[in-house]
Amino acid sequence: MKKLFALVLAIAMILGLAACGDKPQPAAPTQSYKVGMVCIGDANQAYDRNFYMAADNAVKYFADKGVSIEWVYKYNNPVEVADDCAELAEDGCIAVFCNSYGQEAQMLMAAKDYPDVAFAALTNYASQADQLDNTINAFPDIFEGRYLAGVAAGCKLNELIEKGEISEDEAVLGYVGAYTYSEVISGYTAFFLGAQSVCPSASMKVQFIGSWGNTEAERAAAQSLIDLGAVIISQHSDNTSPATTAQENGCYHIGYNISMSDVAPEASIVSSRIDWTNYFVYVIETVINGEKPEQDYMGHGLKDGDVKLTELNTAIAAPGTEEAIAAAEEAIKSGALKIFDTSKFTVNGAELTSSMIDITADFAPDIEAVFDGYFHESYFVSAPQFAEQIDNIELVNTAF
Repeated sequence: MKKLFALVLAIAMILGLAACGDKPQPAAPTQSYKVGMVCIGDANQAYDRNFYMAADNAVKYFADKGVSIEWVYKYNNPVEVADDCAELAEDGCIAVFCNSYGQEAQMLMAAKDYPDVAFAALTNYASQADQLDNTINAFPDIFEGRYLAGVAAGCKLNELIEKGEISEDEAVLGYVGAYTYSEVISGYTAFFLGAQSVCPSASMKVQFIGSWGNTEAERAAAQSLIDLGAVIISQHSDNTSPATTAQENGCYHIGYNISMSDVAPEASIVSSRIDWTNYFVYVIETVINGEKPEQDYMGHGLKDGDVKLTELNTAIAAPGTEEAIAAAEEAIKSGALKIFDTSKFTVNGAELTSSMIDITADFAPDIEAVFDGYFHESYFVSAPQFAEQIDNIELVNTAF
């Protein structure tokens, strides 16, 4: 009897194991690749964290296809970018991404020595005009996200006016900017136009810090803007200190790159961000397939999911904000709303009728960007080109 029981048990175990074998199992990676990224900062900066999130998403995407991607990072080394790029290429990376403006020149120095490695300059644009086949650049249309974030700010200004907490003349935005580059100017102008589209009395003050990421400088600039009357602070800088400074002063905040409502839940309403996931997947997949990615990744924004807003902090956002954002987003996607519509702003009291831009990175403006009633941002090249100083935006300093 015991022998019979043992035999039945053994058969049951075999059948059980066979049944388990019928269940779908995760596919084991059949391919494995290394990919490099040269980062301007580290995990403590909101800017870089946005890239790490996208890199992790790309890993998951390829894992589902049975492909293993290992990211190799170089951190916080703005001076020796060429060495970092060379080391990543020597380490076997099939593609190297440089994640910040200013890194591109040194990236190009290294790229010529590693023709079989794709080098991508993010938020840059010189690679599209060089003589190297293995260099590319990308800059999704973040000005679209900035505009939507501005709509959220404008809704909050309206709420503060309606509650009698500020007057129409006190609807002042403050903006912490890194440098006086067109990238920053384009961003803060789009943000302001979004705010003004729902709060016509809005004005804005901009203070530059001369750095992409400097926690204390960003904090000081935010405080200075608040002292000058700003009731909402936004930023084109890499840290969360403008958000926490706004909260400490009982003001509100619009962020960049990541949600900042975790560090400033009573202040930070929403953030705009580039989601680099699609681009990472596109470049890596193209290289794996033995093809060349497009030289200049342009025309990618809200409609492609490359530009997004973080989750709206509904605890402090003004009523109707979600609906206002959705309406503006749909208009942008359909083409009905042109963000730099020249009928919506003035420069020195007059409508903008001409704006010559340079698309070759040689500082020789030779392309007319204003036609059909609007400035064609990121139309000829992916990197932002709008550099006009429109009315109702005051520059507190212009040293950078």
